[in-house]
Amino acid sequence: MKKILIYITLLILVGCAEKQEYEQAVVEQMKQEKDIKDYKIEPEEMAKCVVQTTANNMPGLFTADPTRLNAYKNYTKMLKLNSSSDPKKTLEELRTDFGDAKKLADAHANYTESVLNCMSGLVTSDEKELVK
Repeated sequence: MKKILIYITLLILVGCAEKQEYEQAVVEQMKQEKDIKDYKIEPEEMAKCVVQTTANNMPGLFTADPTRLNAYKNYTKMLKLNSSSDPKKTLEELRTDFGDAKKLADAHANYTESVLNCMSGLVTSDEKELVK
């Protein structure tokens, strides 16, 4: 019984670490986005929304699910592609990591749609605050 509890605890801790690393990569991306600066959206707030929204369409059932952990790793690697020392090699690795080029494209589309949805939601909520 103790071994099972230890395993579950380790899975949760690893899951949280993978999710935090992904969230940090999203924060770094948001700090570079001109629209985020123009609309005065906090990068950290935007990142939380993007991570939550992308997770809804990631494989795996919950944060500590090994499939979800792998998805967090792959999404993080995808976001860091441009800063890679060998982007071409990293792109090939991503295709393999995601399964194929279509799944990589689907993941990128999931991320992009999440960014747009979150930006729209945050801008709209800010506008509603101003009207009050």
